[in-house]
Amino acid sequence: MEYKYDSKTDILLITLSKEKPDFGDQKENIITHYNKQGKPIEIEILDASKTTLKIVEAVLKGRRLAVAAPRKI
Repeated sequence: MEYKYDSKTDILLITLSKEKPDFGDQKENIITHYNKQGKPIEIEILDASKTTLKIVEAVLKGRRLAVAAPRKI
C-alpha cells in the first residue's frame, strides 16, 4: 500500500494494488477505483484535510461512517 498527498489540490491517493483501475465509484468526497473484477485498486479522498479529519473523529468516537458502502464481489 502506498499513499500520496497533494497539498495544492488537497487530495490523498491511497494505492492498494499496482493494477490499473478500470472504473471508479464516487460517494461524497471519496472515489474508489476498481479493477474489472470489482477489487478496490485505489482510494482517492477529495478535500482530504477535512474529510480525513471527519473519519478520524468518527473512529475515535467509536462510530461508523456511511461514506462508502462495501461492494459485493
